[in-house]
Amino acid sequence: MARQYNNARPKDLRYTVGKLLDYMGRHKLLLLLVAVLVTFSALANLLGTYMIRPVVNDLVDGDLDALIRGVVITACIYAVGALSSLGYTQTMVKAAQKVLYDIRRDLFAHLQTLPLRFFDTRRHGDIMSYFTGDVDTISDALNNSFTMLIQSFIQMTGTLLILFILNWRLSLFVVLGYLAMFLYIRYSGRRSKAHYSHQQQYLGELNGYIEEMVSGQKVVKVFNHEEENLEKFRARNEALRAAGEGAQSYAATMVPAVVTISYINYAIVAVFGGLLALRGLADVGSLASYLVFVRQASMPINQFTAQSNFLLAALAGAERVFQAMSQPPEVDEGKVRLARAEDGKGWDWLREDGTRTPLRGDVRFENVDFGYEEGRTILHDVSLYAKPGQKIAFVGSTGAGKTTITNLINRFYDVQKGRVVYDGIDVRDIRKDDLRRSLGIVLQDTHLFSGTIADNIRFGKLDATQEEVERAARIANADSFIRRLPKGYDTMVTSDGASLSQGQRQLLAIARAAVEDPPVLILDEATSSIDTRTEALIEKGMDGLMEGRTVFVIAHRLSTVRNADAIMVLDHGRIVERGDHEDLLKQKGMYYQLYHGMFELS
Repeated sequence: MARQYNNARPKDLRYTVGKLLDYMGRHKLLLLLVAVLVTFSALANLLGTYMIRPVVNDLVDGDLDALIRGVVITACIYAVGALSSLGYTQTMVKAAQKVLYDIRRDLFAHLQTLPLRFFDTRRHGDIMSYFTGDVDTISDALNNSFTMLIQSFIQMTGTLLILFILNWRLSLFVVLGYLAMFLYIRYSGRRSKAHYSHQQQYLGELNGYIEEMVSGQKVVKVFNHEEENLEKFRARNEALRAAGEGAQSYAATMVPAVVTISYINYAIVAVFGGLLALRGLADVGSLASYLVFVRQASMPINQFTAQSNFLLAALAGAERVFQAMSQPPEVDEGKVRLARAEDGKGWDWLREDGTRTPLRGDVRFENVDFGYEEGRTILHDVSLYAKPGQKIAFVGSTGAGKTTITNLINRFYDVQKGRVVYDGIDVRDIRKDDLRRSLGIVLQDTHLFSGTIADNIRFGKLDATQEEVERAARIANADSFIRRLPKGYDTMVTSDGASLSQGQRQLLAIARAAVEDPPVLILDEATSSIDTRTEALIEKGMDGLMEGRTVFVIAHRLSTVRNADAIMVLDHGRIVERGDHEDLLKQKGMYYQLYHGMFELS
């Protein structure tokens, strides 16, 4: 069923147009050249039409020399106009691409500064549509509409001026026709603006849904949900169709309406002009030139209305892009930064006053409360500490708050109450870049980038040598399977590593953390996708990686946390038990039940 839309204007049209003009202003020399060439082209068209008057009068008078001279001048005028048209179209292409380059660059740069919350609350396809559908609409408008606006304005102004010079009486009819055209354009434009805005919104939603379904085709086929997914696609596609139809239906009536009004206007002017000529109040040349001008008077308006689709879609797309760029960036009030220790070995925390604290990896939670949404607390009064070199494990049922704790250590989110302290410093006082540089993280959901195996490992340390990459792979026990690949470390990874098994992808993620050589390591279900045999091999390598480092482990398999210095058992955001493996088993509480439940399942 088609949705109903209101006819509200875009939320902040003035801001959108202002931002777009600001980007265009960065290339003012190119755009100034475009404006000059467009002006020459428009004036050439006006002067060429005006030359009909002397040419016709010379023909009536039988003055052959004057007739030839008039024809040559007219040909030269049109030649200048043609060259100017060629010049401004080519120059506008260059200017438009530079503007689009700036918008894409600034949009991507700004997205990089946004907090994780922004991405957690939006579809990836909707974000991608900023760079594709929305920017493409801006491109269409720049390439087609910018020059049209200048040319149409000059032609309309010049045509009216010449018409009044030729015959002011007849020009009153032309003015009335212009007024009728503009009133209809205004009415139709207002009706279609809201639909264009909805069209861009639903296009982003449809792109996001398609991306989800394409990436999850294996799951779709396993559960035979093709028909259900097709129905959901049809609903989203129908919403986009309805919005597109609403936008195009109003915009599509503009050109026929303008043409109809111009025909009526032309007929009225021709009749009255003929009567004036019969009475000797107008010469034939002036009337011929005047009628051509009247016929051409609607041309710039037709051009404008024909481009209105581009303009309206571009404003809607630009509004979405600039709204994304206006999102507040991730706040970073930290002043403490990482610096090489004075002896050149290790790292220090360097304060503004120049005092230093060695980077040791001492992490503490002090009465921390946190919730992703206001009024809904996930963690309740969590207090814990991890001394340098300790291995701390978090266990508990799904949704107990295990991953949330690690999100607070690296400041993906900030606590609402209490504080997280790192080497005696509140993490909110540490610059986020430096804080995260001191942490190595292996997530449960592994993401591999397009590039070689070595490039993906080197993502943890971009300047890592090949030797360091291979050493990290050996620590993660990934070296053996990598060398069996067709090109070893130079094997290309595509489609998020679709050609690799989930376990192999996880091994690469562990190697990526190993090459970073961080003092604090966070393993979020790092071995959840690895078989028991491989897990045993990794644990041997991880023992070497974890030596001397503070390690936080979130584990589903309790067998992986038996050697932890302390195990925190979470339930509904609270630490209900803590101790080492043996102590917790003796307590015969939740950990005991979880531990023996695992063995029962196996």
